Amino acid sequence: MSTPALRLGTRRSRLALTQSQWVADAITAATGVPVELVHIVTEGDVSTAAIAQLGGTGVFVTAIRQALHDGRVDLAVHSYKDLPTAPEPGLVLAAVPVREDPRDALVARDGLTLGELPPGSTVGTGAPRRVAQIRALGLGLDVVPIRGNVDTRMARVVPGDLDAVVLARAGLARLGRTDAITETLDPLQVLPAPAQGALAVECREDDARTRELLAPLEHAGTRACVVAERSTLAALEAGCSAPVAAYAEVADGEDGPELYLRASVTALDGSDAVRGSVTGPLGEAAALGRALAAELLDRGAAELMAAPQIPEHALSQGPGSRSTR
Repeated sequence: MSTPALRLGTRRSRLALTQSQWVADAITAATGVPVELVHIVTEGDVSTAAIAQLGGTGVFVTAIRQALHDGRVDLAVHSYKDLPTAPEPGLVLAAVPVREDPRDALVARDGLTLGELPPGSTVGTGAPRRVAQIRALGLGLDVVPIRGNVDTRMARVVPGDLDAVVLARAGLARLGRTDAITETLDPLQVLPAPAQGALAVECREDDARTRELLAPLEHAGTRACVVAERSTLAALEAGCSAPVAAYAEVADGEDGPELYLRASVTALDGSDAVRGSVTGPLGEAAALGRALAAELLDRGAAELMAAPQIPEHALSQGPGSRSTR
């Protein structure tokens, strides 16, 4: 009797399909169980509105999670940063595979880096976090919001209407498009989004078979980093469309591996920011994130997140910061 295939729910975008197929292949390689992809259309796929206007959090995952609840699929693969920070009743993140490079990447005309783009150059990005941080660099760039998949965004550079776009390096790597990158942005300049580059593999909490089959995909270091980053985001009570950045790394400490977590909240016009960092044991990832969020809130993060949106055509303003940590 043949082993029944697992049904994996996925969006239809090229990146989502690539990520889902990678997970499917990893499951089959580790367990011998076949996996079939089931295409699901989400709210984020059919709307042309900006993600922030849609409410940001959850627009790419709600329909897929409903398919899990209904039993139409056995598991789902999400870009971890797209998930709401609150847990979904009845579902569990059964595996967090090893993370891709979480940094942001620039794709610019003529092979230019961010610092080489002339003042007034138009840079496209879909993330308020990137908008805020690029404006805070004080380079005089015109940062504009864009939507669309990776190929659509990149096509707006050459021979398109933009001088550059900023994308997640992880997505370009998974699509085999790193040759288009003109600069991988240093986190000291542009700190990544919480959970950027990480995947979340989700299934029903009571589905013991699927949970067991997903166990070999788990990467403990990646989960600890992402838990710390997302705990910061949750404690700030900010969604994925807020100008919040958080990035954790596993480093060698005196007593073994430890987490080094950095986070920032930046005003959308780039005029002000609060930044901080904390270090501690991997097993205290969530507590580290909450502690760092509390520090940022004490230094004015809530006011920066509550600031009104500035006009989309506005240019970046000069850099400003309450902390240089």
